[in-house]
Amino acid sequence: MSQVIEHKKESAALKIKKEQVTELEDKIKRAAGIVIIDYRGITVEEDTALRSALREAGVEYKVIKNRLLLRAFENTGIKGLESVFEGPTAVAFSYEDATAPARILSDNIKKLNKLEIKGGVVEQQVMDAAGIKKISNIPSKNVLLGQLLGLLTSPMRSLAVALSEVAKKQA
Repeated sequence: MSQVIEHKKESAALKIKKEQVTELEDKIKRAAGIVIIDYRGITVEEDTALRSALREAGVEYKVIKNRLLLRAFENTGIKGLESVFEGPTAVAFSYEDATAPARILSDNIKKLNKLEIKGGVVEQQVMDAAGIKKISNIPSKNVLLGQLLGLLTSPMRSLAVALSEVAKKQA
């Protein structure tokens, strides 16, 4: 009788783990940017502030078991992250801005000097910690669009000013 109960408990736990892996696979497939970090040493207040900053940027942040994450990455065909799944692991998923999790986490690493980037995936490309740090220097999509708009409108603005000055001199 106790073996039957034990078997039911094991199968229920296995079912929950399979559901978690399936959910993670979906997040990995939808994510534009994923950053994996070691979160050791941060206080509850620091963690709360970090989660708040990530949430404001539309980034989902979770502490997840290494084995479940590894299985989900393998099931989605993303290889090369096996070495990062040691020790405590948290993951930041961004579905819109591929650089947001890297940028926010890097800023917090500079402030707190406690977190450590282990690696990540940007646009389905595996990156090590150094690659994620480079990505963190890229401005957000909205900032880049603003800069592009400024570059495009600058010549027109200069032409308009020049034509206005010519018209003033002739008048």
